[in-house]
Formats: sequence, C-alpha cells, structure tokens
Amino acid sequence: MKRSVFLKQSSLALMALATNKLYAAPKRRNCFRFQLWRHATLFIEVNKLNILVDPMLSAKETMNPIQNAGNSFRIPMVDLPFSEEELKKKLNTVNAILLTHLHADHWDVKARELLNKEIPIICQPGDAERLKQQGFKEIIPLSEHMEWKGIGITRTGGQHGTGEIGKRMGQVSGYVIAHKKQSLYIAGDTIWCDEVKKVIEVMNPDHIIVNGGGARFLQGDAITMTGKDVLAVSRYTKNKISIVHLETVNHCLEKRKDFRELVVQNRLEKQVWIPDDGTWSSI
Repeated sequence: MKRSVFLKQSSLALMALATNKLYAAPKRRNCFRFQLWRHATLFIEVNKLNILVDPMLSAKETMNPIQNAGNSFRIPMVDLPFSEEELKKKLNTVNAILLTHLHADHWDVKARELLNKEIPIICQPGDAERLKQQGFKEIIPLSEHMEWKGIGITRTGGQHGTGEIGKRMGQVSGYVIAHKKQSLYIAGDTIWCDEVKKVIEVMNPDHIIVNGGGARFLQGDAITMTGKDVLAVSRYTKNKISIVHLETVNHCLEKRKDFRELVVQNRLEKQVWIPDDGTWSSI
C-alpha cells in the first residue's frame, strides 16, 4: 500500500475512533495499565484481558548481535526481570499477541517456541502469511480498526528510518488501544514523522509509548527515536510519554541515562518517563 493511501485511510479510521471517544462514558482513572518486560515487550492489562506486545523472550546473550552496528555485543544484553518459571506463568494468562512487525528483536524464536499456537495474534496484514507458516492458527490481520472484546484497536503507520535504510527496514505499525475513553498509543519502531503527528493530532492519546534508543547502523540515520525525536513528541502533546526499547539490543546507542538527562535538562519530569524493566504504569 502506498504511504499516501495509508495515511489517508489511517486518518479516516482515527477520526472515527476519535468521534467514538468523544461520546464514551466518563473517564475512569486507572482503567488499564502496562508493564515493560524488556526492550519493546509490553504486558498490557485492559478490560480484564492481557495483551502481550512484541515478545522478545530469549535469555541474555543467546542471540547474535545486530550486524553493521559498530559493536559485537550479543543480544539480548540483559535478562528479563523475572525467572523463566514466572515467565511461563505470565504467558499462560495472555489473551492475545499484538505485533508491530516481525524483526527478531520484536518476535524471536523463543517467543514462537513458548507461545500457544492457538493464541490470537493481531498484526499488520503483510505479516499474516509468515505467521501462519510459523504454525500459528488464529491470525488477525488488521488494516485499520477493530473492536475486540470491548477494546478498540487501531493500527497506525510509522517510518522505521529514512532513505535506503528506511526502505530496507520494511513496513512497521503502531497501535492505539482504547477502552472507556482512555487510550494508549504504542508508536512502534518509528522515528518522529507525519504518521506519528497524525495520531497525536486526531486521537490525542492519554499515554504514548515510544521506542527510543536511537537505533542505527554504521551508515544512515537513526531508525528509532532519538532524544531529539522525543523532544519533538513532547512539544506536540502535553500527555504522558514513556520511552522503551533501551539497553537491550546492540544497535540502540542512546541509554536510559541519556534520556533521563534530557528530561531533566528540558524540565519534562512530569511528562516523560523512562521505566526500568519490570516496572508497571497506569494509564
């Protein structure tokens, strides 16, 4: 699908969802929450359901490093914040998987091994066939918007880099999850771009999760958000921002301390948060 067509269709879907949001029931605080497991892996509790986003579940240093990144640190560079026994217990409570794309740091072999092949997987349409080939039975390709068990889920666009590198990275998606007039925007692997602006303009999400780290290769610009990108997001909205996608994969060069210094320097302590692995946050 051409980017211009996707932007237009996304705008229509977002406007429809925004209209529903205006006429929803009065806001109930702490309606849902999320836990950062590690990198971009999120465990979302909403409407008494559990959604797992972009599961990278491998043990520390069991995967090869990202190539052409200027270092050879094996990944993940840190373990999950709980034992494998606890991980399996948590996975047994998951009602659906939400995938932004299929890069190995968002959907790894360990996740494919551990997850029940019958679990619903919501994904961008271009990834559906590959997931079927991997043995998963209930694939839900999402073009624009869906209502699922009382939750609204809208797929959004993004740019996983610029120029030739951006093209090689392929299509990526984000998602807005809405329930009881509250909304969480998972931007996914994207830099600051028109697609992200459009979501903020139309949906005004209560909480935005951005993938930071300024991931990059030896050539080209960053393929995920840098500190400069996060500042741009913070100036475009006054709502809460959480930065994840940090200190786990070897091509993510900007660290938590870098983002925390940025937050302090720009007096954003009340708006921008850099959670540690295992931390919970309420919407």
